[in-house]
Amino acid sequence: MATGPAATPATRELTRLGIPFTLHPYPHDPSVRSFGDEAASALGLSTDVVFKTLVTLVDDSPAIAVLPVSGLLDMKAFAASCGGRRADLADLALAQRITGYVIGGISPIGQKRPLRTVIDEQAWLHDVIYVSGGRRGLDIGLAPGDLVRVTNAGVAAIARAGSA
Repeated sequence: MATGPAATPATRELTRLGIPFTLHPYPHDPSVRSFGDEAASALGLSTDVVFKTLVTLVDDSPAIAVLPVSGLLDMKAFAASCGGRRADLADLALAQRITGYVIGGISPIGQKRPLRTVIDEQAWLHDVIYVSGGRRGLDIGLAPGDLVRVTNAGVAAIARAGSA
């Protein structure tokens, strides 16, 4: 159970639901803008197991994509996985406003309101994946199936090779 400074909406939601997770704090460098790469490097993890959370607009409706830091979001595949025609990244201010988290700390868990979420199928290659814990400098480790359950997510091939 996360309490005190580690408590975030994400950790509180996981605790409330009884979903096992591990906390992985690391020192955040304010000059860094590649938050996923920073987390992977600081935690000594592969960018294949650290997953980034991207806020998108699919046919103008907000949706969440969760994919490995090592990949790029395939916008067409993501839109199709949401039953839409077009997907674009949400602007930063909108992403913060609709999730309740700051950029670099957006967790797929415990957002202000549930949004359609799709997790890349590569998550199933790992026993544990790492996502933002709800603030910069904090990741959460959990089983992919638990992340699907807590976010009510779909699973699809939404990532392509590359990083950003």
